[in-house]
Amino acid sequence: MMNQDKENNKKEEKDVILKESEYLKLKEDADKSAEFADKVLRLQADFENTRKRIEREKQDFVKFANEGIILELLNVLDDLERTVNLAEAQKQDPQAFLKGVEMILAHLYEMLKEYGVKPIETEGKLFDPHYQEVLMQEENKDLPEHTVIEELQKGYLLNERVIRTAKVKVSKKKME
Repeated sequence: MMNQDKENNKKEEKDVILKESEYLKLKEDADKSAEFADKVLRLQADFENTRKRIEREKQDFVKFANEGIILELLNVLDDLERTVNLAEAQKQDPQAFLKGVEMILAHLYEMLKEYGVKPIETEGKLFDPHYQEVLMQEENKDLPEHTVIEELQKGYLLNERVIRTAKVKVSKKKME
């Protein structure tokens, strides 16, 4: 049994005679192959590290994407708190309080405009289901059917994309 194993090992290993140039070429190719395999492993590791870094950055971006607008909203909140505190402390007249709130509202509208938010124009226009949602209808013989009579809640666009439809009341023809 032991002799048979030795015989099998001898059969498997054979001497091959090559010219020296062929041997050197094979050795050079083997070295290049090992070098390329090493480069592939390094590139795979770099790729995996880059993929993980991009995923972390993406998560951070999503987590903090609204930081700028939130900071500005905090400024508006501070203004509102100061206005309310001033009105409570000084019991100032309602006109001065209203003026303060109007200034804060103007600041808020300006801030939203800078971020690409703008209101959807509705009143007096024909109903458009892409921009408006009908909550009520009212008979009106003076206006064409489906004309917006009243805006019940403003709608807004963010960079020309609807983020909230306007809630409206529209006209309908009088039933006879």
